[in-house]
Amino acid sequence: MIYEVIVDISSSNVDKVFDYYGEDFFCVGQRVLVPFANKQIEGFIVGKKEHTDVPDNKLKSLLLPLDEYVALSPEMLSLASYLQYKYHLRLIDALRLFIPSQMRGGKVKEVFSKTASISTNYTSQQILIELGKKAKKQVELINYLVEVGSQDTITLNKMFGVALNALTKKGYIDISFTPRQRTPYKSLSQTKQAHILTTDQQNAYDTIMSNLSDPYLLFGVTGSGKTEVYLRVIEQVIASGKTAIMLVPEISLTPNMLRLFRSRFGENVAILHSGLSVGERFDEWQRLKRGQARIAVGARSAIFAPLQNLGVIIIDEQHDSSYISQSNPRYDTQVVAEFRAKYNNCCLVLGSATPSLDTFYYATKGKYKLINMPSRINERPLPKVELVDMSLEMRMGNNALFSVTLKNELDECLAKGNQAMLFVNRRGYSSFLMCPKCGYVAKCKDCDVALTYHKEDNQLKCHYCKNRYKVLDVCPVCKNNKLRQGRMGTEQVVAYLKTLYPEVEVLRMDFDTTQTKESHVRILDAFSLRKAQILVGTQMIAKGHDFPYVTLVGILDGDQSLYHSDYLSSEKTYQLLTQVSGRSGRDKQVGKVVLQTYTPKHYCLQLAKDQDYLAFYKKEINLREATNFPPFTEVIRILYTSPTSQKCVDLLNKHYAVIENIKESYPNDFLFLQRMRCPLQRIENKHRYQILIKLSADSADQILQQIYQATDIQDKEVSVFCERNPQNLS
Repeated sequence: MIYEVIVDISSSNVDKVFDYYGEDFFCVGQRVLVPFANKQIEGFIVGKKEHTDVPDNKLKSLLLPLDEYVALSPEMLSLASYLQYKYHLRLIDALRLFIPSQMRGGKVKEVFSKTASISTNYTSQQILIELGKKAKKQVELINYLVEVGSQDTITLNKMFGVALNALTKKGYIDISFTPRQRTPYKSLSQTKQAHILTTDQQNAYDTIMSNLSDPYLLFGVTGSGKTEVYLRVIEQVIASGKTAIMLVPEISLTPNMLRLFRSRFGENVAILHSGLSVGERFDEWQRLKRGQARIAVGARSAIFAPLQNLGVIIIDEQHDSSYISQSNPRYDTQVVAEFRAKYNNCCLVLGSATPSLDTFYYATKGKYKLINMPSRINERPLPKVELVDMSLEMRMGNNALFSVTLKNELDECLAKGNQAMLFVNRRGYSSFLMCPKCGYVAKCKDCDVALTYHKEDNQLKCHYCKNRYKVLDVCPVCKNNKLRQGRMGTEQVVAYLKTLYPEVEVLRMDFDTTQTKESHVRILDAFSLRKAQILVGTQMIAKGHDFPYVTLVGILDGDQSLYHSDYLSSEKTYQLLTQVSGRSGRDKQVGKVVLQTYTPKHYCLQLAKDQDYLAFYKKEINLREATNFPPFTEVIRILYTSPTSQKCVDLLNKHYAVIENIKESYPNDFLFLQRMRCPLQRIENKHRYQILIKLSADSADQILQQIYQATDIQDKEVSVFCERNPQNLS
């Protein structure tokens, strides 16, 4: 039999099928070891056939299978081909998405526990007689095993030393091996709660269950109880013998979601995300692959869970940009979910209080069935949002981080014994270090960005390449010793709170405080148990969390993301402000939100204040249509990076000339075509250029395939990525 193999080398030169001979016991989808270019490397069998054009003297044979099972199902092989077409990925890069990375190269394997028991070839009396009275430790060990039956070898070695090894050599003890499960988040507490569905929840549940092969957009305000609807739907899907995928956007949200799912479904749940240890991720993947767990919970990568017979895929907080991979291999999780849902003829549920504009637009056009959940649980009111003009505060002489309004509300919240969450979407102490005399700004030597001051480490850090520098005492240009710090970060907010409320416990949750394993859980559990009254954080705290005693949310620098050079800036700002506001007043007490801004009259902030998504959608979708932005068009970015600026420019110009020729064939479908330097001109010592294209939505797929072919003209020193509707144009 001839097998078609993709070798596990991420290079365009070898990203093609190679024919190998093999016996009939090999299977399509299996990982195999093959001879290739005088080496033995891993590969994936992607097809088989009876004949090949490769001459017999050049046809090599498969060496051996790498797993006892078929790693990739027919669905995954079909998905890999689709991703290759849709995003112009190398096929091997798509295939690698489907297995834990450490499986490659055999870097991770199953672990086993060794258990000792008395050999079935002897009775305990026979052994004791043969041992006599001199081998005291061995006699004690045999008597112990008579009492307990069996015990793990680690415990026995601690108790009886070398006696275990001696008895094993004599054949008196049998050692058995059983797989040992590396279980993530073992310490998560679990509480089962019975919930009576509200009218909105019941309607949403009934609508989804009426047709489990349709795609739905569950549009529910924060606190409306979407999670309980997800749980009920999955409960029925599992009862019918099918499987389910539940996605959340942030790793910080997975522990709480896992807690809810384990309480409801026990060991039937596995978790997948990049924050797990290598062994944990491998074992959880294996449980899903073997059918030992039938529900996958996790972040973006969990969409590739090796489940068969899918009954439902749920994407919570559908709008979140983290669902779109912005590094190789690039893909949109929602697009992958739609493929898997169609392949399995199963239900897709997209949930959000602030759906992405294009998804809501397509829901109005019938692509998704729209389900509304307009009220919070038990008709609790949405929190009252107050906009505070910080420029007015400054004119009144208040140069502090907190407005008078926020300080007064915080005083009242703490006095009542309630909790507050303060959101600032910037980590570190301050966003830059600047000389007010000559204008010098401390920048990274490898990136075109200002360095962030981190007071705790007393360092300047680059948030792109992770470079670190000593803090400057004087300006290196003009020797001025009075340097000015930039806008506040989470560290500065915590330090300020400690001066205001020295007796109050404050927690901080950002990238810097969540580097260790299970750090998310420790911070959130501590806050949930009211070990702290204030939680300060970045986007990690903005969505999905439910703390009953949080009655105040403070949003500092609420307009920070509003003026990015990006057509998505208003949408992202509205979503972020609405989501973080929704953390307040989720239980019996009415919530309050104080939103500090320098642009209080901007329509995005005014509509976020009123939490009126429909009004925001109508205004923003009209702007998109008038300015020819998605969903009415597709924006394509071709990004070029290289240590050598001129090589970037040369390759870009070659591609641009070909694309101009394509444009001549589609004069009405190219709405914009331009080449330029990226706003961030250099990252990690690599120069960055881009071609931006705007295509009519109807012809985008057809034209994009030709653009992909144009960008296949390569230079080994230049990295080229082609993105559809990128989330970040900087």
